[in-house]
Amino acid sequence: MTGADPFSGRPVAGDAAAVLAGFRASGGRPFHTYPVDEVRDLYERGCASNGLKADPLTSVSDFGVQDFGARVYEPRSSGGPTAVVLFFHGGGWVMGSLSTHDGLCRRLASLTGLPVVAVDYRLAPEHQYPAAIEDSRAALDWLFTAGPVHGLDVTTAVLVGDSAGGQLAAVLAIENAKSAHPVPIAAQVLIYPMVDLTMSAPSYTRVTEGFPLVADTIGWFADQYLPEGTDRACPDISPALAELPSRLPPAYVITVDNDPLVDEGATYAAALAQAGTEVQYQHLPGYAHGLLTSAGRIPRGEQTVDDIAGFIRSRAT
Repeated sequence: MTGADPFSGRPVAGDAAAVLAGFRASGGRPFHTYPVDEVRDLYERGCASNGLKADPLTSVSDFGVQDFGARVYEPRSSGGPTAVVLFFHGGGWVMGSLSTHDGLCRRLASLTGLPVVAVDYRLAPEHQYPAAIEDSRAALDWLFTAGPVHGLDVTTAVLVGDSAGGQLAAVLAIENAKSAHPVPIAAQVLIYPMVDLTMSAPSYTRVTEGFPLVADTIGWFADQYLPEGTDRACPDISPALAELPSRLPPAYVITVDNDPLVDEGATYAAALAQAGTEVQYQHLPGYAHGLLTSAGRIPRGEQTVDDIAGFIRSRAT
């Protein structure tokens, strides 16, 4: 660990220092200071440069689902009934794509031995709330009902998402547990999730500059995603404020210290436990938001992908 960072006041891990120094040397502009088209391109290039390299798999296939896309990563050499990982990418509902998280999804498929289905939900501001959550709901339904199309005999799902994708996964887990006709969900993995858009947690006052994602970035994402006047405490916007049911699937919640979202992630992990959910909570001091999309350059990120895969295997296989 380095000493206290001049911006966050918290240490920076040694294996993350070079990536952070490169960001600051290039000008240190957070995401929200760019126009939408430019920040999307910047995010694509950053994930390609810093992310995990593409593991070879048996097949990778793209599908159209209603108004969005999905990609199926198949690590198996033969079919049969299987658990499936349903993955929702991060990017503040504004940026991110199948390509930004391709290396991560491939690695999860390779390590778990399970198919991974990545959801390319529609992005804001072109498609504001509730487009992303509607697409996510449709993707979960498609996973279980469109076997002849995607070729998977799905026995159960594991919901996985990072950042805004973590919010989508959390919302689906809650809604499914409350449903009169739930589908089998074995587990949920929430990676530095964005689960309270009221932005009231103390960490928003601590992480305000010096990182790609800072407090004002979250506010900008929310403004792009949510129509004016939207209640930001609504359960499918801020699941941390939802009334949690007692039958939620086991959860693995990961937070990183140099992140405005860290406090709400920790609070949500505690709320899940208080609702009777099995929770594995991991907090990583010294690391910043985007750890897993930088896992090609930060060893702790790659190890965390291994940890997630182990959790998935233990709950779904």
